[in-house]
Amino acid sequence: MAKKIRLTRPELKRQRDMLQRFGRYLPMLKLKQQQLQMTIRDVKAKLAKLVAAIEQAMGQLDPYRPVMADVAGVDVQALAKPMEVVTTRTNIAGVSIPVYEDATFPEPDYSLFATPAWVDSAIADLKEINRRSAERDVIDEQSRLLNRELTKIIPRVNRFEKVKLPEGREIIRVIRIKLGDEMTAAVGRGKIAKAKIAERSTDFDRLDQDAQPKAEEGAEGT
Repeated sequence: MAKKIRLTRPELKRQRDMLQRFGRYLPMLKLKQQQLQMTIRDVKAKLAKLVAAIEQAMGQLDPYRPVMADVAGVDVQALAKPMEVVTTRTNIAGVSIPVYEDATFPEPDYSLFATPAWVDSAIADLKEINRRSAERDVIDEQSRLLNRELTKIIPRVNRFEKVKLPEGREIIRVIRIKLGDEMTAAVGRGKIAKAKIAERSTDFDRLDQDAQPKAEEGAEGT
């Protein structure tokens, strides 16, 4: 409680309302954190499968590598390079992330009769590698965006859970103690005042009683 808090009833109400808002907000933050963590785990698993698939496809392409550069007039690498990677977007726990849909490739512009048969297979294998690589890049971006959001959420959850809520409860406790002390003091002062009033009333009654015999004696003397 670095900031000085007014120990008043309006402040008590304000602190209670704030604590109630924090109490509602924290579960939403925790839910978002859980959703992000679950999605990140799924993304990591999917990414691992893609990396394994790419490595396997690269292995299938190895037999063609020594002769790829010797195919006259056919740029195998260019024909297997995506012209466009098609993505959409979806929302995960308030985070907009890209979703891989497809990759488009240029149409073959070489003679099927003048090139070896393995060229078609090599291009097909390269396309598969590039397609999965494009998907991997998209998933990498998903992971980056989700992790960036998670690094923002975790400190906020910790701040609400470990700082703001305990601090709010402590402030309310201190204010209630202060108000309780003031009420006890006011009751005590009221009792003292009441006792003094009662004492004065008794003194007045006693004076009245003392004055009555004297008044009667004076009346008889006349």
